[in-house]
Amino acid sequence: MSGRESDLIQHPFLHFSDVGKSFSTPKGPQVVVEGFELRVAKGEFITIIGHSGCGKSTILMITAGLNHLTSGGIFLENKMITEPAPDRGVVFQSPSLFPWMTALENVMLGVRQVFPHGSKAQRRDICRYYLDKVGLAGALDRRAGDMSAGMKQRVSIARAFALKPKLLLLDEPFGMLDSLTRAELQEVLLEVWSTERITALMITHDVDEAIFLSDRVVMMTSGPRARVGDILPVRFPRPRARAGVMEHPDYYRHRGHLIDFLEGHHLKPATRDARIAAPQASVMTAV
Repeated sequence: MSGRESDLIQHPFLHFSDVGKSFSTPKGPQVVVEGFELRVAKGEFITIIGHSGCGKSTILMITAGLNHLTSGGIFLENKMITEPAPDRGVVFQSPSLFPWMTALENVMLGVRQVFPHGSKAQRRDICRYYLDKVGLAGALDRRAGDMSAGMKQRVSIARAFALKPKLLLLDEPFGMLDSLTRAELQEVLLEVWSTERITALMITHDVDEAIFLSDRVVMMTSGPRARVGDILPVRFPRPRARAGVMEHPDYYRHRGHLIDFLEGHHLKPATRDARIAAPQASVMTAV
């Protein structure tokens, strides 16, 4: 065991300890997640992948403080998470912007709450900086209602980073975008994250997205009673370029490992070979 692995076990930045979640139904409790265990180091980018209904988003919402545990605990820097707080920034699949507000005003809403003692100019500078980082320097005063889906999600990403959170949570943030916009925003996210190095936890259905972004990919078993089934370390050097990742000798091995796991957990058996032959394919349509 390396020193880093030993330190991660003993002093995780984020620790999911025997996490369980169940919901009441007319037939009794429905256990969605059971015995979920994961330790995350500071600065890691972790993706969680698995079939629909396995509890991925449930885990993320509990980590955000927007849902409650049934058993176990989630600890951020040894403090148990029980409610929402500004130390966790969330990017949802839907940007959830106020359409009548500009890009700058939408980001400013959170910045004003997190930095109440900063001057107006200081808060504005923070907003402008992150909107520039996501490529919206020329659209600060454009209303969200007049933006494309991709531009709205850029605002959402800027808003999350502008809060200076300890932990960034991403719930399939590119799931509603077309493939070209999705690939572009993956690059944007990775560029901003590479500068900030905020610990990130992301939910995705997309094998290629998980490999491109992650330090480790966490695979969940199918529900009910889903848990961590396997963890794949992704040790491609950073900073990353898409072409370099796809040309890496381990890329197809990683991709095959993830697809084999998903197929082994009730993924429909169609087109594994076709997907391996098409590196930009997503498993989203099969889950």
